[in-house]
Amino acid sequence: MSFFDLPPIIERMLMLSDRISDLNFSVGQVPQVEINGKLTTVQPLGMQKLTPYQTEIIAMTLLHGNPDAAARLAQTGTADLSYSLPSRARFRVNIFQQRGVYSIVMRVIPTDIPTLKSLGLPDHLEEIADLRNGLVLVTGPTGSGKSSTQAAIIDMINEKKHYHVVTIEDPIEYLHTHKNSTINQREVGYDTRDFPSALRATLRQAPKVILIGEMRDFETTEIALEAAETGHLVLSTLHTIDASKTVDRIIGLYPKNEEPVIRTRLAQTFRYIISQRLIPRADGRGRIAVAEILRSSPRTREYIESGEADGKSLLDAMRDGKLDGMRDFDSVIIELIESRVVSLEDGLSFATNQNNMLLSLKGLTAAQDFVRRDGTPIPVGALSDTGSMLGLIE
Repeated sequence: MSFFDLPPIIERMLMLSDRISDLNFSVGQVPQVEINGKLTTVQPLGMQKLTPYQTEIIAMTLLHGNPDAAARLAQTGTADLSYSLPSRARFRVNIFQQRGVYSIVMRVIPTDIPTLKSLGLPDHLEEIADLRNGLVLVTGPTGSGKSSTQAAIIDMINEKKHYHVVTIEDPIEYLHTHKNSTINQREVGYDTRDFPSALRATLRQAPKVILIGEMRDFETTEIALEAAETGHLVLSTLHTIDASKTVDRIIGLYPKNEEPVIRTRLAQTFRYIISQRLIPRADGRGRIAVAEILRSSPRTREYIESGEADGKSLLDAMRDGKLDGMRDFDSVIIELIESRVVSLEDGLSFATNQNNMLLSLKGLTAAQDFVRRDGTPIPVGALSDTGSMLGLIE
C-alpha cells in the first residue's frame, strides 16, 4: 500500500450507503463503516483484516503534509485533523494509538450545510441569529449532531446579518462561504496553536460572532465567558448529556470559593443551552435528532444563580416553559413514541428517567398501542408496572 491507494479505498467504502457517518480502520478488523449508529464491515478492493503495517500506512497517508498533526500524534498518542476527497467528501479524522498500533476514525462531514428545519429543530431557534451577545451552547455525546446544529446557526447568521464571524475549530468541519456576513475559519494546528491563544487574538479581530469548536478547559471557558460579557455572541459545544449537567460542568471548572461569582456570570450571559441525542427511527430510516432546550428566562437565571433545589430545578423550568420555547428530553421522546416515530424500547433507552416515562405512557387516556423495534404493537395496558425493560422486550 502507498500514499496513493487511500482515495479509492475510501470511495469504495462510501458506496455502501448514503447514510454513513464514520469510517473505522482498526488492527485485526476488516474496515468498517457506521450506518445509523451500527458498525458494518466492508471489504474495499478486497481488503481483509487490517495489519499494524496497513493502519500505520493509512495514518501516514492522512498525516502527509501536516507536520503539526504528526507531531501531536508522536507526543500525545492522538491527533485530530481534516481530510478531503476533492468534490466527493470531507472528513474529521482522529488517529490514535492503542496497544502500540494505530487506529483511525474518519467522521463524514456533509458537503451541504444543513438548516434548522432539515435537522428537525424548532423554528423559534432562528431568533439566535438576532441575539447581540451572550453564550449559546450545543451539547451532547460524540456523534449527536452538535457540529451540524452549529453550522446551521452560523449559516442562518450568514444569510440574515452583515457581521464578521470568526470560527476556531479543531479541525474545521463545514466550510462556509461569504454571504451577507464575512466568515473567517481558523483551524487549531494549522492557523493557530490552541483554542485559548486563538480566542485572545479573536477579541482583537472585531468579530460580532465567535464560534469555538469546544470549550475543553478552564482557560477556554473563561475567555469565552469574557467574550460573551463584552458584547460578542459566542457559540460553542460541550460533551454533556443534558442542560442541567452542562451548567454543572461549567461551574465545576472553577474553584469552590468562586462558585457564587461564576453562577451569577453564567446566569447573566447564557442565552440557550441546546442538548441533543440521536435516536434510531422506528422505520429503520436513519436516526432522528431530539433536542432539549434551556432558554434564558427570569426563572432559569434564578435557578442557575441560586442553585437547583427540590421543585426548583432546571428540568422543572423546561417542563413548564413550553410557551417560552423550552422543552425537556423525555417530553419530546414521549411525543415521538406516541406518534410511532421511534420504538418504545429505543425511546426508553434514551430517556433521562425511564421509570417516570413509563408512568407517563401508562397514564395516557388514549387507547393507543406503541411499537417495538420489530414493529409489533405493545398495548398501553401491557406496560410493565415495575418499569423493567425486560417485560417490555419479552
